[in-house]
Amino acid sequence: MLVATTMAACGGQDDSAPKAPATIPELTKDPLTLSFIWFDWPPAHALEAFANAEYAKERPNVTIKVKTVPNANWHDAMFTQFAAHKTDFDIPILDSQHIGEAVTNGNILDITDFVKKNIDVKAYNPYLLAAYGQFPQAETGKRDENASLYGLPLLGDTWTMIYRKDLIGDKPPQTWDQMISVAEKCQADHPGVSGLAFHQANGSDAAAVTYNTVNGVYGGNLWDPKTRKIDGVLNDAAGQEAMDVLVNKMKPLTAKGSGNWFIDEVNAAVAQGKACIAFNWIAASGGLLDPKQSTLGTTREQILDKLGFATLPSQKTNLVPLGGMGMHVSAYSPKANQAEALNFMKWFEQADIQKKWAAAGGVPSRTDALESPEFLNAGPFNQVYTDSVPRMRDMWNVPEYARLVDIENTNVNAALNGAKKPKDALDDIAKEQQGVLNSSSRKGGGGL
Repeated sequence: MLVATTMAACGGQDDSAPKAPATIPELTKDPLTLSFIWFDWPPAHALEAFANAEYAKERPNVTIKVKTVPNANWHDAMFTQFAAHKTDFDIPILDSQHIGEAVTNGNILDITDFVKKNIDVKAYNPYLLAAYGQFPQAETGKRDENASLYGLPLLGDTWTMIYRKDLIGDKPPQTWDQMISVAEKCQADHPGVSGLAFHQANGSDAAAVTYNTVNGVYGGNLWDPKTRKIDGVLNDAAGQEAMDVLVNKMKPLTAKGSGNWFIDEVNAAVAQGKACIAFNWIAASGGLLDPKQSTLGTTREQILDKLGFATLPSQKTNLVPLGGMGMHVSAYSPKANQAEALNFMKWFEQADIQKKWAAAGGVPSRTDALESPEFLNAGPFNQVYTDSVPRMRDMWNVPEYARLVDIENTNVNAALNGAKKPKDALDDIAKEQQGVLNSSSRKGGGGL
């Protein structure tokens, strides 16, 4: 993995992404397969089914294929092909933090002119439009209208707090400290049920997002994007308090052997009735309502009698993690496929299509779709997402993201599993991440 990441980080630096045309070129009438690449999870399969059912009404000669890889391999599956300047996909679905690396290497098209001519940018929360497409990134909650765009929103996401109404009551905890207290009591009152379930794995961005979330609600910052300073910011008093809360207060309330848990393991614990309170991505939570996957009830209604979904508790701040991904156009895709990709993006971002995507299980980014009955009635956690959008905070949106997140995952996971003391782990993260930024000649970024 490290070898592949290094290849991607060093290969083919261009610093100027090729530009997409403002007007969509003439589309082929021949059969064409438009290929996406994403990691393997329910939204990927939902996208393929949705696009083949709906886009075919406009373009019957086009077949949509969403290629999937394990989450831990997602970044490298894209960037090793980017480094070779040849891709078997047309639309890479990038995490917001992947954009900087792809742009500075010239891997994806600059679609600024295309967006100006074809997309109603006022239909989106400015931060969502920035997070999934802009580079350099603006500060949280802001969009620089003069910055270039390299992608458009595909799937919005954030964490939801999942809680057992039958064990802790109908009203969810309102503060982080209260949540820990409630989870501790629930665990004591119900042997065999852990108080908490959350991401701890050393892979993808699992442990890093968990720490960053706790860091945010306790008033910490991941860095100073203007000075690119991490050491002394991440590991200040607020950062140390967050790490102490995570390791010494939250970790003891998790199940034995949960030190490598990610999305699927957290969902399994909830579905099997083994957690009082859990945190997971909204877009990955749909399976919790499936009676075939749950021991909490034989119908959706019975499950919902026991499960509640709420926005994250606040503490010193009310920040929540920004998840979700944007869709982009590979610079190495054939011209006919690039044209089709632009047409698909224009089609997908229409208001009526976004509402249909919401009804099919997607999480849209257009404000009218987020507030529509089609979305809000499609799942008990969808209102959570809409309410969370103004609270979102992203990670560092810089080309060095893959190296930064690997450092954080490794050290947070080590602290959670007792291999490092919390303070030592946080200091090591800050020092190592600072070294990465200091040794890089690349500038740009932001996101906080």
